[in-house]
Amino acid sequence: MTLPPRPLLFVLAAGCVGAALLVLPSRPVAAQAPTATAQAPRPKAPATGMVTIESDVQQADNQNGIVTATGNVRIVYADRGMTATSRQAQYFSNEGRLVLTGDVDVIDTDGQRLRAERLVYQLDSERMLAEPPAGKQVFSKFRLQQQGTSKPDAAKPAPPKP
Repeated sequence: MTLPPRPLLFVLAAGCVGAALLVLPSRPVAAQAPTATAQAPRPKAPATGMVTIESDVQQADNQNGIVTATGNVRIVYADRGMTATSRQAQYFSNEGRLVLTGDVDVIDTDGQRLRAERLVYQLDSERMLAEPPAGKQVFSKFRLQQQGTSKPDAAKPAPPKP
């Protein structure tokens, strides 16, 4: 999940926060079974990269490269159909790191979900660490995508010719 320079830190952080919402795996297209009544796919709207951040307070520290949203944080990344909520979100632009803390809940339109007390996401390496509340566990619900799978019919060998 290339970061631009940081002079427009607050605006850029919004885009990076959206990229960080790629925490959950995307919907596996190849794993979906075809149906007899399949309709032609709708044309996909072009990606805008627009991210909406709502919170009680938002502040940017351009000297240290840190953007912080505090209180009732809600981040919507419409291009990915994902929404994240937490009590605080911090983006560390110098490190390419996003940290969500306090009742973290990330969900997409397919129902894939992650719940934790703290979520740390490294944008450059696309690595994530979710930590549970004290005495509890992290919860995640997602679809597994097998690597290298092809269409079901293509996996079957062709019948021998007589």
